[in-house]
Formats: sequence, C-alpha cells, structure tokens
Amino acid sequence: MEKRRLGRTEHHSTVVTIGTAGLGRVTQEVADRGVELMLKHGVNHVDIAPTYGEAMERMAPWMSRIRDSVFLGSKTRARTKPEAWENIRSIMTRLGVESFDLFQLHSVGIMDDLNAVTGPGGALEALVEMKEQGLTRFIGITGHGPDVPNVHLEALRRFDFDTIMFPVSAAIYRNAAYRDSAQELLATAKDRDVGIQTIKMLARGGWGDRDRETTTWYDPHREQPEIDSALWWVLSQPMHTAPSAGDVTLWPKVLDAAERYSPMSADQQEEVIRSQQPPLPEPGLGILAAD
Repeated sequence: MEKRRLGRTEHHSTVVTIGTAGLGRVTQEVADRGVELMLKHGVNHVDIAPTYGEAMERMAPWMSRIRDSVFLGSKTRARTKPEAWENIRSIMTRLGVESFDLFQLHSVGIMDDLNAVTGPGGALEALVEMKEQGLTRFIGITGHGPDVPNVHLEALRRFDFDTIMFPVSAAIYRNAAYRDSAQELLATAKDRDVGIQTIKMLARGGWGDRDRETTTWYDPHREQPEIDSALWWVLSQPMHTAPSAGDVTLWPKVLDAAERYSPMSADQQEEVIRSQQPPLPEPGLGILAAD
C-alpha cells in the first residue's frame, strides 16, 4: 500500500489508517480479525477516540505489541483545559499507553467550538502542556460538518496545528460551497506543511428515516466498484491518509481498493463527482440531495 509523508510530522503513513470507530461496537474476536487484517496489509497509522464505543478496550490488547510500529493518534472532545486533562488521563488508562504521536482537538466543526477550545482555559492549553511534558509529539484538530473547512482555516490562523482531519468525499464535493472552502483548506495546509487526514471516504448520503444498513451514521458506498471509485477519488486529492470507514465489514473492500489504487486524472475525478447520486442528503456532512 502506498505511504505518504504526513506533513511536518515526517511520518510516512499508509494511505489508509486503522479508523477504530469501526471497532467500538463489535466483539473482541471481530475486532482482532479486523486489526490483524489491517496489519497484514501493512497499515501503520491508528486513529482512536474515547467516543468510539469500546474501541479503546478492543485496541488495548494490541498496544503492547504494535505501539512501536504504528503512528498513534487520539483526540478529546473536551472543551476546557481541566476536562481535557481528565479525558487524556482516562484515554491513557483505557488504551494502556504512556504517550501518543498525535493528540487532537476532536469534533471542532463550528466557530463556537473553536472559540471554546482556543480561548483562555480552553482544551488547547492541555494539549500544549501534553507536548511540553512529552506525552504527545504533535497537536492536531478534527471536525466534520458543512462549515468545518472554514472553521479549520480559522483554526490554522490561531494556532500552528501539525495536522488537520475533516471530511472529503466525491459526494460531498457536489456541494460547490464546501468544495471551494475545502480546496482552500487543503492548499493552506500544503503551504504550511500540515498533515492532512480526510474522513468519510465512502460517504454517499444520509439515512433519513430508513433503517441503517451499516454501523456508520452516514450512508456509505458498499459495493466494490463504488468503493474503488470513491476511494481512488479521495486518494487522488492532495491528502495524506484516510481513516477507514466506521464499519469493520467494509474494511476488506477498502484495503483491496487501496492496494489497487492509481491516480485519477482531473477529468476522471470530475466524472466521479458527477456520478454521485445520494439516495438521501446528509446535512451533517453538507451532502446535497441528488439532482
């Protein structure tokens, strides 16, 4: 699988990350098979958060074996410094680790959240202290929602984050306003040598009132040809790594697609965007209704 330099972190991450959101609601046996599959395919980057169900408990047995060979990224949704420190200590205990490669402000997708975490007494102060104490090497920010590219652009004006993480998919790029701001964010991150992690790789729409067919909160592509197209499109953007879809049953198809990836031309990328026909919109990602 291709590896890309994750900006100034200098880590060469596989283009697919172990996105542990897919492990939070499965048994240890299922989780073990998923992690083994990822490692068999050479994946060397882990993304985990305390809000991912029991993902930390599922990954904890693996940490002593793989910690030295993977780039470990975690995050906190806390908004204040004291809450963030409480969360950080809990994460270290649950996961059984003493430090991280990357620690991120999580789910910062609106300006009110950004103001809270970057203001006096905000969670960012805890992450800065983590870095000073050697508990993390790098500091990042994550988020999703229709406003997140603009929010993260402002975040980069306020603090020199090492990485960003936000949604990029062909279906989302049907939204011209989102696409324009996302491309500005990607260009800014590249200029500043910021590591770029893109989420929701397979997002095609929303569930509406329908029963969910996967464990993802959005409606993902599920068939191999559509997964191929969606992932190859994402990997053709100026990004570095993408956490795997939040449903472990999709991981084999994602890995298969990743290992067969070759860059799409600009015309091919536009065709993929035009081909997206969301069954239902997903306002939480800015995915518009089909034409």
